[in-house]
Amino acid sequence: MLDHDGPVPVYKQIADMIQERIRRGELVEGDAIPSEAEMEAEFGVARLTARRAARELRELGLVHTVQGEGTFVGDGTIYHPRRKPLLRELIAREIAERIRRGELKPNRPIPSEKSLVQQYGVAKMTVRQAVGLLRDRGYVFTVPHRGSYVCEPENWPAED
Repeated sequence: MLDHDGPVPVYKQIADMIQERIRRGELVEGDAIPSEAEMEAEFGVARLTARRAARELRELGLVHTVQGEGTFVGDGTIYHPRRKPLLRELIAREIAERIRRGELKPNRPIPSEKSLVQQYGVAKMTVRQAVGLLRDRGYVFTVPHRGSYVCEPENWPAED
């Protein structure tokens, strides 16, 4: 239970809780610690607080971060490959399926960045990366300051 009114900063309390999970063996070298989004949900804190907790653990030498994949227990000498696809890939896959099923029509906008952030509970950057994957695969095109729109079917990949 977090003490929001006590002398220990909330981010430090979260770092201490994750450190305790490591000490008890619930998280072992190479395991991912909770993502910032997962910390937000689990502890009911802001993204910045979650980010500071992860930084605290890095500064203690307990974890290391792999850009685009997450933060893992240990110094990086033992690495467990991802067990599940990245959120951006899952989001892109779901939107591509909606396009293929005809729920999202050619030359019509896909859901806005803001609505996707809310729907998936992820950071804006994750949504932007998902849309980038869709754009790279030929499912959508982006009009600056307007949004992203579904491409004509002939631009879609043969199978995704």
